[in-house]
Amino acid sequence: MKKSFVSLSLAAALIASSIPALNTASAESLDNLKEERSSIENQREEVSGEISTTNNRIEKIVKEQEKVTAEIKKLDSKIEDTTDKINGVAGQIDETNAHIAKLRGEIEELKIKIEERTALLEERARAIQLTGGSVDYVDVLLGAENFGDFIDRFSAVNTLVSADRKIMEEQHQDKVSLEQKEEEVKQQLAELEAQKAELDGLKADLDSQKADKNSLMEELEAKQAELEDEKSKLKEKDGELKNLAADVEDRIVAEQERLAELARQREIERQKELERQRKAEAERAAAAEAAAAEAEAAARAEAAAASQTSRSSSSSSSSASTPAPAPQASAPVSAGDWVNPASGRITTEFGYDILNGKPRYHYGIDVANGTGSSIVAAAGGYVVEASSGNNGGYGNMILITHNINGQTFTTVYAHLSSIGVSNGQYVEKGQYIGGMGNTGFSFGSHLHFEIHEGQWNGSKSNAVNPRKYISF
Repeated sequence: MKKSFVSLSLAAALIASSIPALNTASAESLDNLKEERSSIENQREEVSGEISTTNNRIEKIVKEQEKVTAEIKKLDSKIEDTTDKINGVAGQIDETNAHIAKLRGEIEELKIKIEERTALLEERARAIQLTGGSVDYVDVLLGAENFGDFIDRFSAVNTLVSADRKIMEEQHQDKVSLEQKEEEVKQQLAELEAQKAELDGLKADLDSQKADKNSLMEELEAKQAELEDEKSKLKEKDGELKNLAADVEDRIVAEQERLAELARQREIERQKELERQRKAEAERAAAAEAAAAEAEAAARAEAAAASQTSRSSSSSSSSASTPAPAPQASAPVSAGDWVNPASGRITTEFGYDILNGKPRYHYGIDVANGTGSSIVAAAGGYVVEASSGNNGGYGNMILITHNINGQTFTTVYAHLSSIGVSNGQYVEKGQYIGGMGNTGFSFGSHLHFEIHEGQWNGSKSNAVNPRKYISF
């Protein structure tokens, strides 16, 4: 059995050496893709930061806009008040103009009356001049023929005197009224000029207020347009980077799938070669068994002949000896498809647990041991990522893709203190890949180990409990 196991191990080693490893160009290609993805992610982080900064600026401008809007509202109120004042002054001007027009009409009427009385008085004066002097009302009275005629003459004289007095009084009053109305017209005209000056000032204020408002609005709109344009360009740039990232991610997935296919082909070839070796071993074992059976039959025949000879001989002694039995062939031993990636104490199981007082979902199993403790590949496959750094809290980590019985798996080894493999390298099951550590988001030296049924994805939706395949 030991000899058979050694033969199988030697055969497996020959198979591994006979299948060419992943060429350097492919490994470099995967490295370049990951570097490209990292560069794009950094650029997207920068753009995201710029978008965040722009959003902050927009928020500040929104606050400024609130102040500007308040100023615009004040200006609107002032504009409304000024407009009301303008309307009021315009109404006063209209009233003043109407009053002035009325006064001027009255003045014209007075002038006509004064002119008519002046003409009448002038006519009376010409009549007196023609009679040779002034009218002597006493002579008129004394020339009465009788008392009745005297009364009539007295009444006529009294009427004439009253008429003359009335004409003179009305003429005087009309002249005074004319002067007053002309003076009032002057005052009204002065007020009108003042009102017009006030109106012009209010209109100038209104124009200034409207200009201030328009300036604020233009400034506001210009800032908004500038920031929206900047934000639009940043979003466009981020969209381009997102598309580039998606393209690179697709190429990475394609490369991982290619590596997984290589692992599958390698596993198929290994299984075929092992099967050939098993058949050869079985044939050799069958031949050995047949030879042993022939030898045993020959020995038995020889023993039977000797016994016959002994019985017929007078001598009862016999020197014949039975030969040792031939070795039995053993069936090939299989160690299974998986192996425990590290030895140590299980500190955290797969599933929900409490970390720092808060519930979380743990997508793997944690195995604790001293820093530098050996970590081995849980199964044969290709290294799709061997990365140093924080890696989202995973610390130094290794991802290996496997193809086992036609199914693709990805294993994750996180928080390593050292990495002993490189991207694109093929590793055998149980081969050393790195040392246990405390890098990334970790609270002590341990291995965080995950198994994903299929390709690795950021959502970890295909992560399964490692105990499904490995006994820890």
